[in-house]
Order: sequence, then structure tokens, then C-alpha cells
Amino acid sequence: MRQRRFEWEGAASVAMAIRAWESARAPQVDVMPIEREVRDGGDEAVLRLTARFDATARAPKTLRVGKEETQSALESIDPAIRTAMEVAAANIGAVAEAQVGHEQHEVALPQGQTVTIREVPVGAAGIYAPGGLAAYPSSVLMCGIPARVAGVERIALATPPGPTGEVDPLVLAAATLCDVDEVYAMGGAQAIFALAYGTETVAAVDAIAGPGNAWVREAKRAVYGQVGIDSLAGPSELMAVVGHDTDPEWVALDLCAQAEHGIDSPLVVVAVEEHVLEAVATATESAAAGRPSVGDAPLALVRVPDLSDAIDLANAYAPEHLELLEEDAALLADGVTTAGCVFAGRFGATAFGDYVAGSNHVLPTAGAGRFSGPLGPAAFRRKIATVKVPPDAATKLAPHVDTLARVEGFPVHGESAMIRR
Repeated sequence: MRQRRFEWEGAASVAMAIRAWESARAPQVDVMPIEREVRDGGDEAVLRLTARFDATARAPKTLRVGKEETQSALESIDPAIRTAMEVAAANIGAVAEAQVGHEQHEVALPQGQTVTIREVPVGAAGIYAPGGLAAYPSSVLMCGIPARVAGVERIALATPPGPTGEVDPLVLAAATLCDVDEVYAMGGAQAIFALAYGTETVAAVDAIAGPGNAWVREAKRAVYGQVGIDSLAGPSELMAVVGHDTDPEWVALDLCAQAEHGIDSPLVVVAVEEHVLEAVATATESAAAGRPSVGDAPLALVRVPDLSDAIDLANAYAPEHLELLEEDAALLADGVTTAGCVFAGRFGATAFGDYVAGSNHVLPTAGAGRFSGPLGPAAFRRKIATVKVPPDAATKLAPHVDTLARVEGFPVHGESAMIRR
């Protein structure tokens, strides 16, 4: 791993310095040519781009994967894998259900009018699960279950085909567990554009959610406004706050686990004691050296004056995952305001959240935790306001409308209200 020490200069300064160091190697991508190809060429363009960019030696002949294939995949996978998926699905579903509250709120106001806010699901949702050389059924569960709990009528999954040109059976099995309506063998930016604009085979959706690489992220940025998106999730990241009672080998494995996501997955270790920081750094290098799946991720090491500074740094950095491995983890967690997901206590490895704890692993990255949170049913729901103005309320409100409208240069707005007195 690429280690670097950062001297303490205050939470905001250190957080900015770490982000700048991490982003220096971030890929710069241009998805606009792909957008033009998909919008102009439809199915044929998506298939051509899939053959060019996805990890497939034999591109699929059609984008749509049949229901029979997805159902067969669930029935044929290893029983232990199916059981693990079902545990994950049940926990993710329970947490998602808890986030869906009252669907309608009505407020009666002093002048006699009422304003009702209703919450309804989007009509169609597209979910994206990375794939190609590897299969990520967990991402299907993390996106598909909240969409189903939200009440979305139509859920379409896009995922890259594997080397044979087919979608991995584990991904299809997860799609069946989520009751996904449609599966498309397409990945990358072209998949996002196909979901947003539609093709001959793919009907356009209203919202798109799910993790992906830089191409997927930039395509989601490009279509925002045409459709809703969950977030601009980037490479996985982890910050760990460690103390004298933290086992360095446990932390090392947690860091290496996130480094399995690739060389662009930022890692940060924060400690008050110098010897603790050094022990974790040494253990991490040792653990990474013997595990080929661990990428050469950037590891930032920061010594802070005290634990309150560690929490200040976490809030300034806004990590996707934050592990609080100090003995007072539960108390420290209350002070965290920006992390995507906080794991409090020495047994709270991020890996639990990645798979089966019930929390969602689609989380804000690159500091986006300052204004967004975990993927949930809300990403697939929208609010509608209904205003009822009885005659008495119109009489009381119209003069105020007229006053404000004329100030803003819209006198006819005022007339529209005043005629109802």
C-alpha cells in the first residue's frame, strides 16, 4: 500500500490534504461520446459498446435476460450461498421497511387552507450492479430491496455480462430474490444512458441507483435531471479511529478488505498514540503483502492530539465508512455527523455492513456524506403537494398574494388571486 503521514494542522486542513492526495491519481473520463452513441444508436450501440468496454469475450446477442434464466439461477446456486443471500435480503429489507413512515401529512393553516404532502413511489427504477470479471450479488440486494420496499412498480437491473457474454448466475439469483422485473446484460456508462433515455429493448426509467466505476459515476452525473439518481458514489473508502486497546491485526484486515475494491479506495487511520499508529501501519503492510486480492490503495496515517480531534477530522473528511475501534466507541459515535455509515465497537468490521448487517453498502463517498446518506427507499419515492383553498381562505390570502406579486413584477399573479375574493 502507498502510505503517507499527515501532520496535524487542524481537522479541516488535514481532511483537505488527504482528499487532494487521494484524488491526484483519480481517472479523468469523458462519457459524452458514449451518451451520443446510445441516444443515436439504441440497442445496437449498447451491444457494440458492451463488447468494447465490458469484460466479455463474447458479447450477448440481446440485452434482455429472460425470467426463466433468472429463476433457474436461484434454484441452482450453492445452498450455502443462497442461505447467505436470504439472510442479507431479510436484514436489508427489515432496515428498509423501518425507513418508510407515514405516506401522507396534512397541515391545516390559520387562514383556512390545507396543504397535504403525499409520498409516492417513482414509476420505474433502474438499478446498477457492477460485474464483468467478478459478480456482486450483494449490490443487487442493496439496491433492489429498497426499491421494492419503496413500492416501485417496475425495477430494471443493468449489470455487465461476464467473459461468456452471460450474466453471472449469482447476480441473477439475487435479482430473483429481490423480485426484479427486468435484467439487462449491459454495463458501464452505456447502461446508465440506456436506462435514462431508453432503447428499442430498454424502457426508460425515472430513477437510477447503484455503485459503479468512474464511467458509471460520470454517466449518472450526465443524466441527472433527465432522471433522479441516488448519489455519485465513487471508490470505496474507510477511516478507522484506533486506540491502545485496538488489535492492529484486526484493523489491518479491515483496511485490506476495503483495498480489495482497488487502487483508488482511500484508507485513513487516525490515532492519538504514535505507537498505535505505527503498529497498525506495520500490520497492514504485512497483511497486504500476503494477499493478492488487496490493491495498492492509498493509506493515510494521522496522529491527532486527542479523540475529540479524531471526530472533528472524521466530520471534516466525511468518510464513506467510519470504524470507531476505541473503547468509548458508542459515545464517540454520537458526535459523528457526516460519515456514510459508522461502525461502533471493536467487532464492527465494515465487511458486516458490506453484506449482511442490514445497513446499505451504497453510501456517499468523496465527502458527499456532508449532504447525503445511505441508499434507502427514499431514493425511489417522491413527494406531491396538494393545496385546498376554500372561499374564506382565498379571501384572507389574496391581498397578500397581490402585494408580493406586484413587488416582484408579476401583477397578473395578484389579479389571479384577487378575483377569487
